[in-house]
Amino acid sequence: MAENGREGGLDAPTRHPLNQNDPEFWDEDLLNKELERVYDICHGCRRCVSLCNAFPTLFDLVDESDTMEVDGVAVADYTKVVDHCYLCDLCYLTKCPYVPPHEWNVDFPHLMLRAKAIKFRKGDTKFRDSIITSTDMVGKLASKPLINSLVNGGNKNSAIRGMLDSTFGIHKDARLPHYSSQTARKANAVKVFDPDSKAEPKQSVGKVALFTTCYCNYNEPHIADSVIKVLEHNNVEVVLPEREHCCGMPKLELGDLATVNKLKEQNIPVLQRLAREGYAIMAAVPSCVLMFKQELPLMYPDDEAVQEVAAAFHDPFEYLHKLHKDGKLRTDFKTKLGNVSYHVACHQRVQNIGPKTRQILELIEDTEVKSIERCSGHDGTYGVKKETLQFANKIAKPIIRQIEQQEADYYGSDCPVAGRHLENNLDSGKETSHPIDLLRLAYGI
Repeated sequence: MAENGREGGLDAPTRHPLNQNDPEFWDEDLLNKELERVYDICHGCRRCVSLCNAFPTLFDLVDESDTMEVDGVAVADYTKVVDHCYLCDLCYLTKCPYVPPHEWNVDFPHLMLRAKAIKFRKGDTKFRDSIITSTDMVGKLASKPLINSLVNGGNKNSAIRGMLDSTFGIHKDARLPHYSSQTARKANAVKVFDPDSKAEPKQSVGKVALFTTCYCNYNEPHIADSVIKVLEHNNVEVVLPEREHCCGMPKLELGDLATVNKLKEQNIPVLQRLAREGYAIMAAVPSCVLMFKQELPLMYPDDEAVQEVAAAFHDPFEYLHKLHKDGKLRTDFKTKLGNVSYHVACHQRVQNIGPKTRQILELIEDTEVKSIERCSGHDGTYGVKKETLQFANKIAKPIIRQIEQQEADYYGSDCPVAGRHLENNLDSGKETSHPIDLLRLAYGI
């Protein structure tokens, strides 16, 4: 146990279950007391001021109050801090000395999540936010042939973007994703896992079930294709789950825990069967991996199926590094990459798997990878809203500065949404590259 009042400790940080089924979780008076307690600790520390806009918002509220302490901040203003937290988890992972097992028990992101959940249950969430976090629904609609052309054209039309800005709150200058009519699951329909198949198992060094994710399925299917091609080049069997729904992370960040539960009930049985069949499960979006690896297990600590899926889930480069460690990764690279600026995604860092992407890319001859460990500020929705794009761009500036200084041949992030946000902030016009696309390029496949 941590000594009274002592900063930090030698014990590894741990996280407690979310306890969303406890009636006290939903008690707004208890929430506000806990917000006041944690805000007071944060005000006395201020180490996280450079991470995102949640902390500057809090400190400005305190400094502009009559008492210049948290007790001078109106309880009604507590939500202003909550609205700027997008659950990147960097404060918990990299800055806060008071995380559990310290007796002060500060888990700022999950406290913000609790506040978002109560706010959502009260109906204080904008209709816009409910729509843009329905990534599976929007993707299915926007990928339909005729609608697909209208959506992609509208996203580039200044008049339509101006209308979206004024009526819906989507910033006219925000980078909106392209939607593909040829989705990743449609293009790889032959790979969908058949639980009743009598086919003889393939001879391979491993087998992977690729959870394509909403983003890679609807927006950038080439990323899913690269995962498949790289794995198959390394003699790994790849299948797709027979059914797939959104992982739930966008709804978690909104505080819509009922929909998170619904999506969990749809995804977990399918993924559990794959795990029991011996498949490692993989996704090329770190937030989706984190959802299955950490967030769902913390929400459902007694659900054995959730825990089984969590144990089977892998980041792509985490899996490739295991192959390399076992001497099974092919290194027959044909193309060098030169200087690569690599943004380490927040939700990958929180997985505590180490710099596996950089380590794999640096196996390529004449390739130097320079890691940038800063939040991109996008979050998936924070970087498109009218009221927050300016802060998302500000948070991205230190990364942009480093990419420009490095004069990189390639740059990108394990989080493809973060990569596009960085691309939108760069003046060079150079397109972002997902690391798995770079590995595919190096293999020449």
